[in-house]
Amino acid sequence: MTIHQEKNGNALTVALEGRLDTMTAPELEETLKEALTGVEALTFDFEKLDYISSAGLRVLLAAQKTMNRQGTMKVTHVNEIISEIFDVTGFSDILTIE
Repeated sequence: MTIHQEKNGNALTVALEGRLDTMTAPELEETLKEALTGVEALTFDFEKLDYISSAGLRVLLAAQKTMNRQGTMKVTHVNEIISEIFDVTGFSDILTIE
């Protein structure tokens, strides 16, 4: 998985490419720990994300909890496969998906 970050003031966009699974979730988790300080608007761009596992969902949930305290979070460009995973797991109700 590749992680691309773009910070603009207090807004951060994190674009993911590849698979967010047990092997790659810790890398994203570590990246977010460092990157979320002072961020008030977090956007995940999933345009090039092929798959997300439960480990990836856990990282998203942790990011959502952090952003509930300090701002907003949204997920964009969700493909059909990931959208179905969000629906089945109930994440569609938790996350702001555009």
